Amino acid sequence: MRAASSAGFTLLEILVALVVFGFLMVGLAEGTQFGLHARSVQTRSVDADSALETTDRVLRNLIEQMDPGTDDHPGAVTGAAHSLAFPTTLPNGETGMEARLIDAGLGVDGAHRLVLRWTPRAHAVRLGPPPAPMENVLLTGVDHVDFAYWMLPPHGGGGQWVGSWSDTSLPGLVRVQIVVAKGDSRHWPVMIVPPMRQTPPNS
Repeated sequence: MRAASSAGFTLLEILVALVVFGFLMVGLAEGTQFGLHARSVQTRSVDADSALETTDRVLRNLIEQMDPGTDDHPGAVTGAAHSLAFPTTLPNGETGMEARLIDAGLGVDGAHRLVLRWTPRAHAVRLGPPPAPMENVLLTGVDHVDFAYWMLPPHGGGGQWVGSWSDTSLPGLVRVQIVVAKGDSRHWPVMIVPPMRQTPPNS
């Protein structure tokens, strides 16, 4: 009789087992929730870093390829403290296609987006109205962007940063500082980019 009763479980043992099982389920649920939250945070961080890296690469390429034009048709750069317009080369990602010469404009719109607006540069006088500019959003959540331009004196000597540029010659350097919206944890380091095509080709 004693041996037969010892083979089963008492009510107390069953209750203890249920309590232990409950603790295990609570711990498992909390661990799963933490893991999902950590993965979500990591994914957002990776996406944010990827967006910043892509924007950095696009801006560097556009400014490095700033077009000085020719002796007969020099390029015109119009730079302000928070916007920049300039001729440049738009790389074409399609294999076998040549890059396109464009008139580009950079600035932040009312929706806090860093926007590239551009039109293909005409090689002849247009008879009709100019085409509407195409628009590419480079980065969202931007409060403003600051530009500065390195100016060299005409007869040598030290240069200086200026807050605006309007000339057919290219600035020696362009400094770009993107300021994200308040409360955004992203940090944008200052970019200093040299236009690589300083000397106009002979016409």
